[in-house]
Amino acid sequence: MNKTKLIAASISIAAVLAFSGCTTNNMSMNDSSKTLVGTYTNIATKNYSDALKDAVTLRFQIDAFATNPTEANLAKAKKAWLASRESYGQTEIFRLSNGPIDAEEGWIAEAYGSLEGQLNAWPLDENMIDYTTDASGVRTSGNIIDTKGSFNPGGEDSAAVNIKKITVKALTALNENGGDANVATGYHAVEFILWGQDQDYSNFIKDGVTSGDLAAGQRPLSDFTTDKGAKRRLAFLKASSEKIVKDLTVVSSAWTNNGTYAQALNSKLSGDNANKNIDRKTALTQIFAGMGVFIKSELANERIAVAVLTPSEEDEHSCFSDNTHRDIAQNYQGFKNILTGTYEGNSYGKAPIDALDVATRTNVEKLMSSIEAKIESINLIAQTSRHFDKQIRANDPQSLVIVKLKNEMRKLGDQMINVANANGIQLSVEDVTDADETKM
Repeated sequence: MNKTKLIAASISIAAVLAFSGCTTNNMSMNDSSKTLVGTYTNIATKNYSDALKDAVTLRFQIDAFATNPTEANLAKAKKAWLASRESYGQTEIFRLSNGPIDAEEGWIAEAYGSLEGQLNAWPLDENMIDYTTDASGVRTSGNIIDTKGSFNPGGEDSAAVNIKKITVKALTALNENGGDANVATGYHAVEFILWGQDQDYSNFIKDGVTSGDLAAGQRPLSDFTTDKGAKRRLAFLKASSEKIVKDLTVVSSAWTNNGTYAQALNSKLSGDNANKNIDRKTALTQIFAGMGVFIKSELANERIAVAVLTPSEEDEHSCFSDNTHRDIAQNYQGFKNILTGTYEGNSYGKAPIDALDVATRTNVEKLMSSIEAKIESINLIAQTSRHFDKQIRANDPQSLVIVKLKNEMRKLGDQMINVANANGIQLSVEDVTDADETKM
């Protein structure tokens, strides 16, 4: 990328950050830190701000790669993607609480669009986006990259979209069009284009495409330079990374610069918007229940149990980059942030865990310590010996550790009933459980 384009890109990034309230002088805590809802708001504000800044960096590196598709720039784009997942992974705790990331009805959904499915939908049918290679070395076809015109992803009630040009609008229209697996936007769509498939065959034990226990997807640089779909892949990366920034800007705006949702959650709206205020009991009920469902049903079951009990790397969260160990670590960290009222080691106000009696708190902290030791084990092995997709194999002793991790996270989810009760909120087991995600 030449100097002029770099300066222009830097100005563009600065403009996005300024518009989104991501400058450090907007991040200071206020009197709301004295309440549990205020702590939650403060952490969300900072966490989403960080996620947005990292997404902007990702977009910048992808633009640089698209301008000059070299191995060095591809490596930088991948590094930026991995970094962006660190901050975004912690934001996932704000799901399932009727907040701006995934509220499905009412004024919150209307204001913010329930963008979680656009940002982080998975698992995805990679054959919808680009080619994959089967165990015999045969390429699939009939995807977004090799179709220049009308494209119908297939599935129930699917609709055709014109993709002569790959744009944010076109990808948005295709995302989950015809089914949840028809993913065309978000982090994992970008991940697949950057890394390509990392698929094991022969009952997911013998590695038939990507060799090596520490090897992720190995999409060749030629896919971005000389291959007939090269220009469309670069266009896909640019459009999808642009959309991530746009979507996170919307979600971040709910929390930063006195966003409407943040004010409503803290009952600070007045005038015509006063009816949007969320009373303390409702707010805390949604927060605590959401935390329980996330750690117990989404993380423990959907993201860990399904993968290890199948076992199938198709069901691991970041299967193309082999970054699932970091997804697990950061998703759990997000939960811990809210429970302890901290973010990046700093206190952000009153913490829900502080209300527990000594005995219950001791049990919770003991459970958390055991969980953290297992997560550390998964991370260490993934970084030095074999990735998560190898650890989940039935003949790998680490699979038993992962199963125990899943069980302990489910127990921690149930502990949210005690946390809620200690803070004046009554919850049941059903409140912290998504029945559809805990059948296995």
